Amino acid sequence: MHVEEVDILIIGAGPSGCVAAGYLEQQDVHIKVIEKSKFPRLVVGESLIPRVMDHFDEAGLLPALQAQNFQEKPGARFIRRDVISDFDFSDKFGEGWDWTWQVPRADFDYAMTEALQQKHVDITFETTVTAIQFDGKDSLTTIQDKTGNSSQIRAKFVIDASGYGRVLPRLLHLDKPSQLNPHSAIFSHVKDINRPEGIEGTQISFDVLDTEVWLWVIPFSNGVTSLGIVAHTDFIEQLKGDDGTAEALKRAIKLSDFYVKRFANTDFEFEPIHLKNYSAAVSKMFGNGFALTGNSAEFLDPVFSSGVCFATESGILSAKLAHRQLRGEKIDWQVEYADYMQRGINVFTTYVKEWYTGNLQTLFFHRPENPDVKRKICAVLAGYVWNEENPFVKKHDRVIRTLAYMLENNP
Repeated sequence: MHVEEVDILIIGAGPSGCVAAGYLEQQDVHIKVIEKSKFPRLVVGESLIPRVMDHFDEAGLLPALQAQNFQEKPGARFIRRDVISDFDFSDKFGEGWDWTWQVPRADFDYAMTEALQQKHVDITFETTVTAIQFDGKDSLTTIQDKTGNSSQIRAKFVIDASGYGRVLPRLLHLDKPSQLNPHSAIFSHVKDINRPEGIEGTQISFDVLDTEVWLWVIPFSNGVTSLGIVAHTDFIEQLKGDDGTAEALKRAIKLSDFYVKRFANTDFEFEPIHLKNYSAAVSKMFGNGFALTGNSAEFLDPVFSSGVCFATESGILSAKLAHRQLRGEKIDWQVEYADYMQRGINVFTTYVKEWYTGNLQTLFFHRPENPDVKRKICAVLAGYVWNEENPFVKKHDRVIRTLAYMLENNP
């Protein structure tokens, strides 16, 4: 069997794998990327947050992405009945990007891989990992192409950016139950024929239909809009009934007083996709000779669009550490990688949990607003969840609950 030798093997060509590859290509590291899908391909995760712009910039991918003219996202809007909470990323605590994009992921991911291939990064599509063996830090990965032919790749390090495929967690038995309650989603795209002019037509919104039920509306620059319903898994199953996913999403749209006129009679561009019990976790984020990134390691919930942020944060960090390790440095992967990533994951996990308890919604929708509190929460929503100068990061485990209690008991 043919054996190819590389310095670093990257499994997956989504945002995590692409920023890792982009960074390593700039360091002249011999890398190979393998991807099981054929691009462009449909995938969820269409709402980005500003922190990811740092990663695309550092990976050398920003110019290629800017050329695509994706819909700019200067903030996010949360709606609950007649109360609207607008977050402006330019008005947040601390430094950082004040905008990002709303993207059809098929086009977005394809643009990244095209940019990498133009830089002569070796990306092999429609190829799956069937086995992996580790000998110390060195690994031997068996892959199979779309014709059924198998070959092997010997690498000094493996970055698993396989997303929902969770290649190494599956092969190495690293999966563990998520600490979040089971939620599910149904989504599709529509031609937004009733899109209003101006900011109203382009603004990303989350319409809260009930404490644990919300509709996402993500307009793209191509005139298409992504619509999705998120709820406890039991609610989604009841919404489906015996009619399937399309009828369930239509019923969800009719629950929204804000959006029912805009979307009630539009046709779906594809059969709505049902994502069931999507939250995931692992027993460890790294091992001797490998690191897990993005959804391969942990996926929380789409309510604050943290998925791509964790993907790119972990992707570029794992690439930097692996590169230093190849140059002979001794890396403390627990401290520099796992503990660091876990701090950010813990912050967003708190925000997701407190969203579904209703405590965070109390802060969002209480009137009058507190501008200082809003700026600090906005920094979290922008993805700057490692900035512990922000008390809403540093004290995340108690500040939301405490403030919500005060507001509810001292209206």
